[in-house]
Amino acid sequence: MSANDANFMLFSSINDCSYVSCYCEENVWKLCEQVKKTHPAELSKCYAVFVSNERRTVPLWRQKAGRGDEKLVIWDYHVFFMHNPSPNRCLVFDMDTTLPFPTYFHKYVTETFRSDYAVTPEHHRFFRVIPAEKYLAEFSSDRRHMRRPDGSWIKPPPSYAPIQTSTNTHSLDDFICMKPGKGPGSVYDLLHFVQQFYKPPDRNITKTQN
Repeated sequence: MSANDANFMLFSSINDCSYVSCYCEENVWKLCEQVKKTHPAELSKCYAVFVSNERRTVPLWRQKAGRGDEKLVIWDYHVFFMHNPSPNRCLVFDMDTTLPFPTYFHKYVTETFRSDYAVTPEHHRFFRVIPAEKYLAEFSSDRRHMRRPDGSWIKPPPSYAPIQTSTNTHSLDDFICMKPGKGPGSVYDLLHFVQQFYKPPDRNITKTQN
């Protein structure tokens, strides 16, 4: 099955993917690593997407950790994986959503972020989109954000060693930062994020002359 096939999927099942609760940035890094090993030709069409804002209070719906029927949660940041193999096809792989794995981009965004009109301005979501290859090369974390002042873990860390580069032991904050021009990748507000990655099929019918 080729990547151009409509049924082609990068990951056969969410159960075959590395996952540790509350370490979404590392889960996504592992997805990028998996694609590089198993479908290297697709890596250039993949992205790590960070969601946050200046206050680091971003509401997301349909999250496993959320409350109520709508599964609403407010994170300081969240990270998901995207595969954009063609202009009219973009899939989101979020290991923390109650939506399917994967979910088509438009459905994921509509269900997870809804609209900026549904939240106050201080809760508006911004998106840092980083090409997967760049994410693999530049992301690093010593997991300091998951430790309490006494050094104990807020949540148990992954069993593998921390992800670090040869030049940096902790670059996570550069990825969470949503200031344009600072940090890797590109930063969008919700509207422009949707415009960038949702390209609905052209439904115009070209009439042929008799």
